[in-house]
Amino acid sequence: MKKNHYKIRIQKIPCIVYLCLLPLLITLGFWQLHRAEEKQILMNSQKKAAKTETLQLSISSNSDIDSIRYQTVIAQGHYDAHHQFLIDNQIKGGKVGYFVLTPLILKDEKIAILVNRGWLPLNQDRRILPEVKVPEHFRDVEGRVNRFPSVGIKLAGAEIPTDAWPSVVQVVDSEILAKKLGYPLFNFQMELNNNAPDGFIREWQTPPPMQPEQHQAYAIQWFALALTLTIGFIVFSIKKINE
Repeated sequence: MKKNHYKIRIQKIPCIVYLCLLPLLITLGFWQLHRAEEKQILMNSQKKAAKTETLQLSISSNSDIDSIRYQTVIAQGHYDAHHQFLIDNQIKGGKVGYFVLTPLILKDEKIAILVNRGWLPLNQDRRILPEVKVPEHFRDVEGRVNRFPSVGIKLAGAEIPTDAWPSVVQVVDSEILAKKLGYPLFNFQMELNNNAPDGFIREWQTPPPMQPEQHQAYAIQWFALALTLTIGFIVFSIKKINE
């Protein structure tokens, strides 16, 4: 009678593939769990902002963007019309243009917030920048707090603004722009209300985030793939010996 014996025989190439893929799958699973936690925090912030009264912006205001994102704020001050920024490569309706960021220097305070006054299309001649004049009188400006517009791929030097005014920049770094302006800035922007004067095309939206449960489902899939890979590797490595 033949007896079946089994032994584990580790082969080099399958072992290398397994050791490379397993950490990747596990990392992706934990990354999805982390994203689920982030989305839950974002959704909580949106709900909180909807129920919170309008905030009077001052130098003592909370600078934690995650806690005040999408909250409506009012700032008293005047625009620095001679020193404005144009965020390049912003797409609206399939057309390329700029977002106009104008510093609003707060009344009696040595700090400013960059007010996003909306979108303007790119001129046929890129060397000709759009007209972005704005009166500098004292005013109350109302809008909502948000992060600065982002880009998919950040190129080297994209955060460096051009020398002339209005200054063109690809990626907003508030510390770099503050250094160019000569006074401090909040680390977030104010999106000007749609009905406020001195604005351009404004269609501010709150993108619906992927639900935390979806991220958790993706995490389970990655962990399941890691388990399947482990089982497959063990089965492949066990060799049956007939005697």
